Amino acid sequence: QGPFVESGGGLVQPGESLRLSCVAAGNIFASYDMGWYRQAPGKQRELVARITRSGNTNYADSVKGRFSISRDGADDTMYLQMNSLKSEDTAVYYCNAQRGVPLYPWGQGTQVTVSS
Repeated sequence: QGPFVESGGGLVQPGESLRLSCVAAGNIFASYDMGWYRQAPGKQRELVARITRSGNTNYADSVKGRFSISRDGADDTMYLQMNSLKSEDTAVYYCNAQRGVPLYPWGQGTQVTVSS
């Protein structure tokens, strides 16, 4: 079990929104770039959004324009705002520190299901 706890997932209809949260023990957010990953059934885990220590962001093409990653240094929390959700966004979402590759053991993740 890693140092991250993800929350905020749920069952929503296509077109709706969710905001995921990631909290971590220690001073991880200040020390590393951070990422949101997801793993859909039968697929490999993929990086969908990344935020650097300086606040620069990058997104997978599949979520660009719909997802927004942010971090709150004051309370060591990272967020993923997900708008215009699609069925293909259905997955377990995880957060992790990264330096090209994930650095810590994975947490439990939070399930996002998009279905009508």
